[in-house]
Amino acid sequence: MSQDLTEKVTSTKRIYDGKIINLRVDSVLLPNGNMSQREIVEHKGAIAVVPMLDRDTVILVRQFRSATGGTLLEIPAGSLNEDEEIDVCAHRELAEEINFKAGHLDKLFSMYVAPGYSTEMIHVYIAYGLEPTAGETDEDEFLDIVKIPFAEALHKIHTGEIQDAKSISGLLQVERLLPNLEF
Repeated sequence: MSQDLTEKVTSTKRIYDGKIINLRVDSVLLPNGNMSQREIVEHKGAIAVVPMLDRDTVILVRQFRSATGGTLLEIPAGSLNEDEEIDVCAHRELAEEINFKAGHLDKLFSMYVAPGYSTEMIHVYIAYGLEPTAGETDEDEFLDIVKIPFAEALHKIHTGEIQDAKSISGLLQVERLLPNLEF
């Protein structure tokens, strides 16, 4: 029989309410009866898409990420708008970030980004049957669109050039599924 690992929240203190995240500190009663605090970043969730131009070509984006102090190579992604369905968000982000719409958009998986301190769940998709479209770019987002061979993207994971967790997870999942996909 496994033990009860549940922590009971006894009080919550709101620290910050922002545009993208909120921060709270929860006082919790631990399973052993001791008290502790948990710092929680609240996030409404996000999507990420592995856009396959064809069986051998993936479209990535390169953008500066202030939190890392550097430029990262990533799959297109973005935060959910208020009350937005995840598949609608995925289509919107494809148009905004890489100017394509997807003929096929399939959900691969959902994952917590950092469950030790964040509520953010990211929903990862594969998109194919891509057609050019005119997307409206966010006014505060600057990125380069990078079309590269899928094998090269995988190589960039192994060499450490792709360091973003959602991109690594999504690309490796597509690698596993690619032999069975029909474009």
